[in-house]
Amino acid sequence: MHPNPPVQVRLQVLQPVACPYLPGRVETIRAVMASAIDADIYRAFMDAGFRRSGRMIYQPVCEACQECVPLRVDVGGFLPSDSQKRCVKKNRDLTVTWATPKLTDEKLDLYGRYVRDWHQRPDEAESTKLESFLYDSPTDTLEFEYRDLAHALLAVGICDISDTSLSSVYFYFDPAHKRRSLGTFGAVYEIEWARQRGLTHYYLGYWVRDCKAMAYKASFEPHELMDQDGRWIRPRL
Repeated sequence: MHPNPPVQVRLQVLQPVACPYLPGRVETIRAVMASAIDADIYRAFMDAGFRRSGRMIYQPVCEACQECVPLRVDVGGFLPSDSQKRCVKKNRDLTVTWATPKLTDEKLDLYGRYVRDWHQRPDEAESTKLESFLYDSPTDTLEFEYRDLAHALLAVGICDISDTSLSSVYFYFDPAHKRRSLGTFGAVYEIEWARQRGLTHYYLGYWVRDCKAMAYKASFEPHELMDQDGRWIRPRL
């Protein structure tokens, strides 16, 4: 069972493709293209199990699999773990700024190195998709830039924002600095940024239990998972 969208839209079921999370499985999504969408309506879409990629608002509807589980963090109740605190201390030399997303050659170069060295994918083909994948947004979006003392760009976080929530759309970083655990630092920073502005939830997209790359999402406590009836529930520890 898949929760229905919060407003009436015509959803198109796309052709199945290889699952990006679990080897040997097939992914099927239903989606709608949005030229513009109110930030609070998009938050309601996330509360129905949807995410976005560029202007596409989508939801997994795989017939034989229910492993993509939406996860959100309780911003007000969040307490960093000991390892997350160590990660913050390790990155205290970084400066973080935020603004309207703007694609630059510097970011294209960083993203190219990220997909090539971290995900082992061809960087040239991937970089050409970056603008439509992340920077062409139909809703209110912010871009966080993480720089070192030499002003070198080490990481970029793309987040959608509403009156009550911040949603992490994507985070890419320089694999040469993997010891910094920049992905973890970015999430902790963005949760604190949301807390200071009175936002209640930080959406981390889909958590997949058997996907090692997704395991980190469940380390941000307290968090809620969406059950098959579309209800947010606090998992038992």
